[in-house]
Amino acid sequence: MAIKITDDCINCEACEPECPNNAIYAPEEDWKMSDGTTVADDTEREAGSDDFFYIATDKCTECIGFHEEPQCAAVCPVDCCVPDEDHVETDDELMAKKDKLHA
Repeated sequence: MAIKITDDCINCEACEPECPNNAIYAPEEDWKMSDGTTVADDTEREAGSDDFFYIATDKCTECIGFHEEPQCAAVCPVDCCVPDEDHVETDDELMAKKDKLHA
């Protein structure tokens, strides 16, 4: 499943540079699939939050294929990077997503 950032986020920015998929964005920042990936899709998508950092679910692979654990959760000082129960994916699905993002 993807990771989400809860409203406990203090906007410290620790998580953003740790994401291998460039799936973490600042508040009010629109996102694109092409940001930090090999996907040729520059369509801007609406920001996922106006108040705190957020994760673009379509790009989150829980760091499968890169690290043993989600790096955002590993560095978060307030433990607000948590599994997103609304976006459950198997390890195989997450690996396929990683392969698509970094073909």
